[in-house]
Amino acid sequence: MSEINETEKSEKKSLSFIEQIIVNDLEEGKNGGRLQTRFPPEPNGYLHIGHAKAIHMDFGMAQKYNGICNLRFDDTNPSKEETEYVESIMEDIKWLGFDWANVYYASDYFQQLWDFAVQLIKEGKAYIDEQTSEQIAQQKGTPTQPGTNSPYRDRPIEENLELFYKMNTGEIPEGAMVLRAKIDMAHSNMHFRDPIIYRVVMHPHHRTGTTWKAYPMYDFAHGQSDFFEGVTHSLCTLEFVPHRPLYDLFVDWVKEGKELDDNRPRQYEFNKLNLSYTLMSKRNLLTLVKEKLVSGWDDPRMPTLCGIRRRGYSPESISKFIDKIGYTKYDALNDISLLESAVREDLNSRATRVSAVINPVKLVITNYPEDKVEELQAVNNPEDPNSGVHTIEFSRELWIERDDFMEDAPKSFFRLTPGREVRLKNAYIVLCTGCNKDEQGNITEVLCEYIPNTKTGESDANRKVKSTLHWVSCAHSIKAEVRLYDRLWKVENPRDELAAIREERQCDALTAMKEIINPDSLNILTNCYVEKYAATLPALSYLQFQRIGYFNVDPDCTPENPVFNRTVSLKDTWSKIKGK
Repeated sequence: MSEINETEKSEKKSLSFIEQIIVNDLEEGKNGGRLQTRFPPEPNGYLHIGHAKAIHMDFGMAQKYNGICNLRFDDTNPSKEETEYVESIMEDIKWLGFDWANVYYASDYFQQLWDFAVQLIKEGKAYIDEQTSEQIAQQKGTPTQPGTNSPYRDRPIEENLELFYKMNTGEIPEGAMVLRAKIDMAHSNMHFRDPIIYRVVMHPHHRTGTTWKAYPMYDFAHGQSDFFEGVTHSLCTLEFVPHRPLYDLFVDWVKEGKELDDNRPRQYEFNKLNLSYTLMSKRNLLTLVKEKLVSGWDDPRMPTLCGIRRRGYSPESISKFIDKIGYTKYDALNDISLLESAVREDLNSRATRVSAVINPVKLVITNYPEDKVEELQAVNNPEDPNSGVHTIEFSRELWIERDDFMEDAPKSFFRLTPGREVRLKNAYIVLCTGCNKDEQGNITEVLCEYIPNTKTGESDANRKVKSTLHWVSCAHSIKAEVRLYDRLWKVENPRDELAAIREERQCDALTAMKEIINPDSLNILTNCYVEKYAATLPALSYLQFQRIGYFNVDPDCTPENPVFNRTVSLKDTWSKIKGK
């Protein structure tokens, strides 16, 4: 028994602090032994890899401990929300391998929230303020200095009610007035200094149309929505720590005088996923898209989930990365090389090996019959015995990488050079005999002779050589477009760098972005050749171009115009270049 207890203790120690809280709550029977979480995105943009961390926590905990996780769209700002974003969010969650118990919207509770706001006005806990947003911000004070009361703070209840109703009839223009909760303008927590809880937005809502003109603020809708739904564990990131007491206060006010269960959402905060060489603010990502600095939300250089999916990241690689970095109570900047390492590790076990030549030069095997074609077998994935094989054609003229030949090579160069033998992957050993050049001295053909009986399984197959090269048959390969993607930003912490540039030069975000964007983040190669098999695979298939890197089949790929995206290189060359 003691050994079992020690094992249980060891397992608990390996849990994240939030998971440990959940385990303890379930063991103690809190919330009636229920576990209910929610993932509450705002439908104002596409999800990025930072959201994946929250998704794994919210859905993962419910999945692991037989709870439920609902998807709730916090759609309280119609001017920035679209159905397109709702649909993309659902697609991304399913791609990561999760599903929801129910789909809810904050707009489902607009009437309840409105009624609650009316109740607060009648109880003298809310008032209409006609100051400008700048005036309200100024009179809130600072963290070390108390705020000053609004001149409208003691407005009569009847007048507040009349104006609040007008806010929703279209009579009040945007920005003319807001509804504020009356709490404490001297409170040490700035969020308690009479927060705005309703404002006027004239833009039609993607679900409710023009029914509403007055909309609840996020901080007013969020906590109550959790409470209305029966959420037990409200999991969020660290910036919501100072918001938690306000959410609790609003729930206290909702429950006041009512016979309701004492169960309430308990908020627990964990660190955000911050990545080096990555910018994840939705506002900045939207700027990139609108200003056409990228091709769209699914540009493979974007940190959006649809972007990294198109680039060739697998959902399993994202899970491995999140497991590696874990959940803590302090923010940190995670090195993107850790993510790329997790991607390489995952793709090594699942990517189909194919040959592709991205900087071609012709290799002519002078002693091989011109009309002969051999069908050879290539293993799809040596890491997976069940992956099978596919056929490749071998002929007299092949494409090889131009870098694999040097006419005058140093001793450290083990690839093709006159007098040197190398193995052609899955085929013969060849001896380089020279090359042909054009009038400008450029190499147009590399010449060699094949050595019979050196294929795998043949009598001279074990002949020793120092290098193996990949290749494709000139007559049996397909010309393709290859997109070499790299990091979008050339600085390690683009968020801080953007802020520094904007402050120093008093410029807008777009101007600052252009200074630190990586001009080499995309290199499109159009004179590439891949074996035919690669072009038959469905979109988003995971590939390894042998000796080059991990790639995938782009959704734009067609049999007539194959397109492949580089996911990551075979090794981390960026860190070496940067001296890390």
